Amino acid sequence: MEDRFVCAQACTECARACAMRASLAHPDGPPDEALARRKGILCAEVCDATCRLLSEQAHLDEAALRVQLEWCGTVCLETAQVFDDHPGAEDTAKACRECAQACADFAWTLQTPDSGRDGG
Repeated sequence: MEDRFVCAQACTECARACAMRASLAHPDGPPDEALARRKGILCAEVCDATCRLLSEQAHLDEAALRVQLEWCGTVCLETAQVFDDHPGAEDTAKACRECAQACADFAWTLQTPDSGRDGG
């Protein structure tokens, strides 16, 4: 349960950082700035959706949760790479990488689809 909370917290922090960074980019700016804005918005939305999914009290399908975590991690890493090229975006890139790692760590704690729950 602790890993789930850590992942949700990392997603929240990443979503906040990406939304803030995207808001600083001019919509009609140069292509690299427009890319950073689009990636920041996408990452914020994916992280927010992942956090909401992790916060649900109902029993979730582990396979679906694993897919969401993998998607979130992938988007976060892609976004971090984009922000690496933008001065002043180091903290946002770091938040993205921390979120990707938290998602990977939590996904690892889930049962693998082919592992036997009955020990076989």
